[in-house]
Amino acid sequence: MPVPYKPRLSLLRIIEMNVGFFGLQFSFGLQQANMGPIYGFLGADEATMPLLWLAGPVTGLLVQPVVGAMSDRTLSRLGRRTPYFLIGAVICSLCLFAMPYSSTIWMAAGLLWLLDAGNNVTMEPYRAYVADRLSPEQHATGFLTQSAFTGFAQTLSYLAPSLLTVVIDRELLHTNGIPVIVRIAFVIGAILSISTILYSVLRVPELPLSEKQRTRIAASPLTPRETLREIGSAFMEMPRPMRQLAVAMLCQWYAMFVYWQYIAFALSRSLHGTADTSSPQFREAALSAQQLGAVYNAIAFVAALGLIPIVRRLGARRVHAVCLAASGAAMLTIPATGSFTLLMFVMVGIGLGWAGMMGNTYVMLADSIPPARTGVYMGVFNIFIVVPMLVETVTMPLIYRPLLGGDPRNALILAGVLMLLGAVATLLVAAGDPPERSGS
Repeated sequence: MPVPYKPRLSLLRIIEMNVGFFGLQFSFGLQQANMGPIYGFLGADEATMPLLWLAGPVTGLLVQPVVGAMSDRTLSRLGRRTPYFLIGAVICSLCLFAMPYSSTIWMAAGLLWLLDAGNNVTMEPYRAYVADRLSPEQHATGFLTQSAFTGFAQTLSYLAPSLLTVVIDRELLHTNGIPVIVRIAFVIGAILSISTILYSVLRVPELPLSEKQRTRIAASPLTPRETLREIGSAFMEMPRPMRQLAVAMLCQWYAMFVYWQYIAFALSRSLHGTADTSSPQFREAALSAQQLGAVYNAIAFVAALGLIPIVRRLGARRVHAVCLAASGAAMLTIPATGSFTLLMFVMVGIGLGWAGMMGNTYVMLADSIPPARTGVYMGVFNIFIVVPMLVETVTMPLIYRPLLGGDPRNALILAGVLMLLGAVATLLVAAGDPPERSGS
């Protein structure tokens, strides 16, 4: 009996196909929660620290469009997307094992480049796999479930060092000054990175390609020249709603990159009154940042599931604008909040924004691109994420002291303003309306 091209999947199967995203996002969460403090432990300067985060945006800019285009035209026994999942997961696992043993800033930065390369090899083929596997009416469920796994995974990854303090002394340090609890958390991430990907591809394998699809792919050989030609063609023929999303993406991803880089440093000042990265107070602030990160990711996990029916009813565009506005208000509040307990409530706004960023934007994208080019457009769309990060890494060292007074709390205020601007820009995008309003 022939397999239908996109059979409707149960919620359980949609959850199983996204389990691998849990491992991928656990890895990202470890980076977001720990790379700033790790650079601080190794003696990095606050003003120039964003340059050490170049790995993510540069590898994303170079890797994801190419891998996305390649995965559209890959013919293998494992499928189009699966080979990239597995290669990326192996690279991630090896780098996660090695990262806490970094002896210098540049060793940590180099490992981050490799780690981000592995993550990026996996990321866009995984998003394309979800679009491949699900019918259009299940896209919101698929991508918001993926967003929920992002929240769940990052909750645990942010919380892992704090949970480990129950059995391991938080002041126990490796010879490079990095706490042992951080090293063990990275080992856990390495194991999850490969094991969860294997679970998903075995439980919910890719659908077999139709003869028409195979013929089309065979006619476009997997060569560097053809890959670059496909990326260039995708840029030239980019749907209008996708172009409109660029402004909103610039604002929201610049803001989140600032938040991840400076939250521990801001809390060190607002909660403990110190900027000394070698002090126990800074290590305490780093743990506080991770605990707050766990809170906002837990909220994102719940919010992503709760947003599924709301997005179906109101559309991804309007819902996402509200999510970004809530995140912006929260970021503006953090510098003036001197109580950890109050900060936990403030994290509701960050969690709503993060849930929207990881789900709603992809719902809007999937509704506006041709299915045959899902991989390349998912990869190209990542440029709208990494370019804001690149802009941030270049501009923050220039403005950190002259305009922000060398104070990470002011950096968070800038991030909050940008989130609010992103909410306004989202409302101008001609995509993401409810199905009955979009004519689909």
